[in-house]
Amino acid sequence: MEIRQLQYALQIAKEMNFSRAAEKLHIAQPSLSQQLSKLEKEIGVLLFQRNTNSVELTYAGGVFMEQAQKIVDHIEQLKQEMGDISQMRKGKLIVGSLPITGSHILPLVLPVFQSRYPEIEIVLVEETSANLEALTSSGQTDICLLSLPIDHSSLIYQTLIEEEICLAVPPQHHLTLLNNQNNRSVHMSMLRDEPFILLKKGQGFRQITIDLCKSAGFEPRMVFESSNIETVQSLVAAGMGIALVPRMVTRDLGLPSAPVYFSLAEPAPTRTLVIAYRKGRYLSKAAEAFIATLTEVISSSLEFR
Repeated sequence: MEIRQLQYALQIAKEMNFSRAAEKLHIAQPSLSQQLSKLEKEIGVLLFQRNTNSVELTYAGGVFMEQAQKIVDHIEQLKQEMGDISQMRKGKLIVGSLPITGSHILPLVLPVFQSRYPEIEIVLVEETSANLEALTSSGQTDICLLSLPIDHSSLIYQTLIEEEICLAVPPQHHLTLLNNQNNRSVHMSMLRDEPFILLKKGQGFRQITIDLCKSAGFEPRMVFESSNIETVQSLVAAGMGIALVPRMVTRDLGLPSAPVYFSLAEPAPTRTLVIAYRKGRYLSKAAEAFIATLTEVISSSLEFR
């Protein structure tokens, strides 16, 4: 049994199609079929049921793929660890990030990191919280920026910052008449009958909003939802509803398109930003260097305090 045979079988299982798998592996389809048959003959079980128009995993194939993935992951981690020893600062790092967080933090962190480690390639993956957790759990990203809570028990994390959660309302909202510049504090219970603009399902900050409303004794009345926090804020500024937003995304109050922001009454809610990675996974020196740079830049930036 060869490592390449495991990789071939895994690619077929991923594509469920020999032609697409062969194309992704950059080999001829007959060669792929030959290698799979050789593997099945060696282990004595059929991994795939081949039909005229489809390919399906057998029960044995499902068990095999689960273990094969673990073996391939371990080999990749071993290569990465040996590469760190031999090359030190060279390498590749796949970083996952929430769009909200990435758009505000990564432009500060990446220039600093690349000036220090110019030979480390950074690949960015922006996804929803749920998808990022799944990608990191399966080893498809090395590390990722998330906000708590994290659902996957296979992930561990390091805390980066605690960030205030603010209320955004339209400029002509009645709350702006009740509160002056020196007293911008609102109780969540006051928002019971307000129209809310939320992020779409799968994004962690949407759940934070729902949980805060439930803690105040009501379900948020959603009138619009968006996958983009800037769209959410534009809708608020246009008078379409209110929203809870992280402090880091709040707009310059001097802009005509800016909502009016309020702090929420004590105990003021916050979200916890973390850097997460798979439990038991080898953390490369490139990943360690990135985490160290990230922590340094965030702690020194007044923008997030």
